[in-house]
Amino acid sequence: MDLPRPVHSRPGQENAGRFARAHHAAVPAGPSAPNFTPGDRLTASRSGPAREWVLVARLIRPHGRRGEIVAEILTDFPERFHDRSRLFLVPPERVGTGVREVRLENFWFLRSRIVVKLQGIDSINDAESLRGFGVAIPAAERVALHDDSVYISDLIGCTVIDLNRAGAVVGEIADLERGSSSTDLLVVRLPGARKGHAEALIPFVRDYLVRIALPERRVEMRLPEGLLEINAPITDEEKRATHLNPAVPGHEGHT
Repeated sequence: MDLPRPVHSRPGQENAGRFARAHHAAVPAGPSAPNFTPGDRLTASRSGPAREWVLVARLIRPHGRRGEIVAEILTDFPERFHDRSRLFLVPPERVGTGVREVRLENFWFLRSRIVVKLQGIDSINDAESLRGFGVAIPAAERVALHDDSVYISDLIGCTVIDLNRAGAVVGEIADLERGSSSTDLLVVRLPGARKGHAEALIPFVRDYLVRIALPERRVEMRLPEGLLEINAPITDEEKRATHLNPAVPGHEGHT
């Protein structure tokens, strides 16, 4: 099976959720399909591609006594911190405040993370107050990608269409799972599925991908027969059967 080759493999994929991150990866593609790029994480509704912010880091904990903060890198382009003096702090949902602008005074890399010094954050207490905050840039300032690449966050909310089933709708892309297997997996929310059984994992491989049409919010694929059934939500019949005939380790069943 022909697998896509990641363009960037740093931990900051541009996945989506409340905000989209800054990562990208090679998308499995034919001549009409772009490469897949995780990028910066954005704020956005899932209803369309317009997003306001992109996360490039997340603040973890204070570092030292002068307000420096260790942060998780959420971008495939950490070198761009050299070109940024203006950043935006995105509070966790529990805080309930708005996004605010800050100035980046200094930064340095610490193994796989980054340490940042923000203007006006000058003590351990100041730094502690920002634990869990996202560090964002305007979406318009994302790194421009090559024509054969696409941000992961731009795929979030796209509808997956299976051309092997006469263009049937498979579901909506909710995320991209990376690292749990040798293949990137599209996390697809199935229409009408019950909570807790609402997702299918689809290998994001060149053999299956036909076309990515971001303006139409569509990802067209040709999926092999039986692939979706592997992760299909449990049916009412299966649930009843499991309830009536529970498997009890160490005991033989009887009729």
